[in-house]
Amino acid sequence: MAAAFILIAPTIIGLCVLNIYPFFDTIRRSLYKTQGLGPEVYVGLKNFEKLFKDSMIGHATINTLLYMVLTVPVGVLLSLIFAALLNSKIRGRDIYRGIYFLPMVVAPAAVAMVWRWIFNAENGILNIALKAIGIQGPSWLADPNTALLSCAIIGVWSAIGYDLVLILAGLQSISKSYYEAAEIDGANGIQSFFHITIPMVSPTLFFVVLMRAMTSLKQFDTIYLLINTRNPAYKNATVLMTLFYREAFEKFNKGYGSAIVIYTFVIIAIFTAIQFISEKKLVHYE
Repeated sequence: MAAAFILIAPTIIGLCVLNIYPFFDTIRRSLYKTQGLGPEVYVGLKNFEKLFKDSMIGHATINTLLYMVLTVPVGVLLSLIFAALLNSKIRGRDIYRGIYFLPMVVAPAAVAMVWRWIFNAENGILNIALKAIGIQGPSWLADPNTALLSCAIIGVWSAIGYDLVLILAGLQSISKSYYEAAEIDGANGIQSFFHITIPMVSPTLFFVVLMRAMTSLKQFDTIYLLINTRNPAYKNATVLMTLFYREAFEKFNKGYGSAIVIYTFVIIAIFTAIQFISEKKLVHYE
């Protein structure tokens, strides 16, 4: 028993130091007001009162939810399609797996730089390609109508590799006997996909959707690196985590920043609870 506690101690200590303590400290800080590096002053729930009166919180909440809607369904669907293709017998399958997973090992700053060039209004490869077919492309990252969409495209591209690997593992765990029985009964490939593949891989899909939704609600790095406060699309592309960072670490208002974090945590908890409630109806366990 003692050996077991010793073995799990590093994980428990890391969990307490890096997760549990910061969580309760964030709750405490949300009840205080700080002025730069000065002492903390207890203000009760005033940070939350300010939060619900702040119009920027409303914009950031809508943008955060819109980002989730833009990235999760499309990302999971593309990951499922690519995973199904890689699960079939195609030439160079291992090479394709490496290519799809490559975005996961690239630093977010490098990803942002590459996509900033791709979305460049004047010299970006995307607008050059559109101009070649007679279409005038927008200023993707500076146009309020396309800035968040552009960041969502990057988010989908970055996450496909990781989600694909998880779904592919789920597909490979399905027994071939199901497909052989379906083939004997006269089912075609499409019928087998919707009546065997989707139900059998639904636990993996549920996990992927759950993790992708939480990640999208916590989106920070890509939008922070691409959309600064001088960008004309700043108001239309700011999400809750970038707003938190600017309040806590640029304005040094850590109390209000902590209140934004607690507000975001509640939103994530609500969506997670909804997903777990729907699990019993949508997920099939063998």
